[in-house]
This record gives sequence, structure tokens and C-alpha cells, in this order.
Amino acid sequence: MRFEHLIEINDPLNPLIDRLSREQLWRGLVLRAETPMDFVPHLDNCSILERGELGLSRELRYGELVVRDRVSFHPMHKVTYHVPQQEGIPESRLTMTIEEPEPDILFVRFVYDDGASEEQDAAEAFYNDFRRSAYKESDIDTIRTIREMAEAGRLGE
Repeated sequence: MRFEHLIEINDPLNPLIDRLSREQLWRGLVLRAETPMDFVPHLDNCSILERGELGLSRELRYGELVVRDRVSFHPMHKVTYHVPQQEGIPESRLTMTIEEPEPDILFVRFVYDDGASEEQDAAEAFYNDFRRSAYKESDIDTIRTIREMAEAGRLGE
């Protein structure tokens, strides 16, 4: 299944929403990778296994389920999560890209891809509808959390 959607960050027509700078948004997306427990309510633990300037490897624990992934940073532009195939979990990828079609008009494009074929997608269409809905709600929560972090001064500026 491949699913993508866009969330508007700065709406010039809505003065009630505090504007985020690209730098604040970027720091928030990086924090989602570095401190996922601030963003994912059912996550029991996250261990950073390896850290570099352009990414990190993690081990995530959800009860008995352990998921290892790799997060790549493309500074000020995008964050890519790659989950390799592991014990009953198929390979998948999530990319969060900051888009700025005009100065200070920011969006984040979320792209999910599990590499499934069209036939597999058709066979799982019912469940994929639920996945799309869950992904979208999770992404809305991610942006809400980033806004809360910015308001609390955790993202600078």
C-alpha cells in the first residue's frame, strides 16, 4: 500500500494558529525520531542503537513486539523511516517532507509505502482503509505535538 497526504502548517488565512518556522518544524520532526515516546502513546520504550549526523538506528518496544528501524535525516528537508523486514513485519518506509511553495507557507507531506503489489492492496482494501485513517490521525497528532513543543519553547525561536 502506498498512501500519501499533506498537512498544512502555516495557514496565512488563519491568524489564530501560531506560525512555525521551517527550523522549528524541522526540529520537531527530528525530535519525533529521537524521542518518539513524546509522539507515540502506545510505545513502551525506545533505545537508540546508533546515532550519526544524518540518522540513527532504533529499537522500539510495544509490549512484547520489538521493531528495529533506521531513520535518515536530510537536513531541513525530510526525514525517512525505514523498517526492514523482520519477524512477521514486512519492510516499509515512511517519508516526511517539508514543502514550502511560498515563503513561510509550510506543509508536511507524509508518504507511507509497504511495497505491496496492487493485487495485495486489492485483497487488503478493507484493512488499508483503516490503516490510512490511522496514519492520518497519527500525523495530525505529530503536528499538534510539534506545535505544543514550539509553544513551550522546546524548538527554539
